[in-house]
Amino acid sequence: MLELLNIGKIETVNLTEWLAIDHLKLIEANFTEIGISQENIKLISEKVKYQKKPSTLNTIKLVGSVLYELYSDDKLFDSIFDKLSSHLSDSIRCYAPYLKSLNQNLNISEKLNQSEKLIADNHFGVREVLWMALRPKIGEYLEKSIEILSSWTKSENENIRRFTTESTRPRGVWYKHIEQLKENPKIALPILENLKSDKSKYVQDSVGNWLNDASKSEPSSVIELCENWKKESTTKETEKIIKRARRTIDKK
Repeated sequence: MLELLNIGKIETVNLTEWLAIDHLKLIEANFTEIGISQENIKLISEKVKYQKKPSTLNTIKLVGSVLYELYSDDKLFDSIFDKLSSHLSDSIRCYAPYLKSLNQNLNISEKLNQSEKLIADNHFGVREVLWMALRPKIGEYLEKSIEILSSWTKSENENIRRFTTESTRPRGVWYKHIEQLKENPKIALPILENLKSDKSKYVQDSVGNWLNDASKSEPSSVIELCENWKKESTTKETEKIIKRARRTIDKK
């Protein structure tokens, strides 16, 4: 199983497998076919070997970042992105987000729209890496990002709907906080209001986590919103979201 994972012939099915991938073996087995030169494969491998803080997430970011540096001005860039983002191996697909997130020639609308296929990816690892890769620019261009993401809350794909809240969580996980949303959670109401009775548990949990984040700095805003939702939406879905949203508040 591990051998097949390391040569990119199958996807990982859980976090344990995802963390067990040997990215050096994965790169060696697949990058030539993707269009990466032997010289650049060697360079990328050396950087992976000698990174200061090796971890799965750091390795993925490193590989994606180096690929962007090497090929951003190359005619092969689009082809490499397409092959990465459509590869059978979820771990290889995880490199692709950085080719969009680091692209200085794209504005936030283009970065989000051109990443939509990866946002909808069926694999948890790809989706998590993607929101982490795009989150810094989402935070930098928050108003425009919320405008775009609020329209995505109507998507039929639960992964896309979940991305709208997970990528904008005020405190987030493993990443820099978005201070504007910590201080004024109401900025994100165009997203949150559309998801207050979402049928997907995956989305419900994310909305609840978003509001729980906000409650740690602006509890009164979260209490007010939850009270409004109780009156406006009597669905079991809204009830579950409110319970999750208030979990820190209710402990006090």
